[in-house]
Amino acid sequence: METDGDNSKSKNKATRLLAKLNAVMLGKLLVVAALMFGFGFLLIPVYKQICEITGVNILTNKDDKISIPENSQIDKNRLVTVEFDANTTGPWRFRPVVSSMKVHPGEMSQIVYEVVNTQSRKMDAQAIPSYAPQQATPFFKKVECFCFKQQTLGPNEARQMPVVFFIDPKLPKNVNTITLSYTFFEVGGNKVASP
Repeated sequence: METDGDNSKSKNKATRLLAKLNAVMLGKLLVVAALMFGFGFLLIPVYKQICEITGVNILTNKDDKISIPENSQIDKNRLVTVEFDANTTGPWRFRPVVSSMKVHPGEMSQIVYEVVNTQSRKMDAQAIPSYAPQQATPFFKKVECFCFKQQTLGPNEARQMPVVFFIDPKLPKNVNTITLSYTFFEVGGNKVASP
């Protein structure tokens, strides 16, 4: 026959055993949580590497990224003339504020183009750049340009749009003049304004 003292000792043993099992379970859960965090933290760079190697889920092509040349020193011994041109295929007034400028390769420069929507309706437009001579194209680096996205101009709206650029110092020495030309055209054709 068990006495109250034996009963109490059994309960204490059971309580201690339960506390010990809980402590072991807590330790296991903490280890699992730490491993899950570590796995989740390390998964991102591993995923990026796998995607880069396999060519899957790449949002931008490395060649499309604008990069500042490794040697970003300005070549003060050389000047390149940059001429600016504007063409339109639509009802716009479109022009650069200056027709040309002289820049040192590696030097950050800015030009502003002005556009006026001469219509009494809202118009969406896009600008497409071209370069001359053709061999200068990879050396003309635009950092900011209105040509990167579609423009929406309200009725009779005028806008000044900057282009920030630099000429890569690796531009061949025989190229002394570069022409940057934009063609500004309406996107979506002639749209009738809604009443």
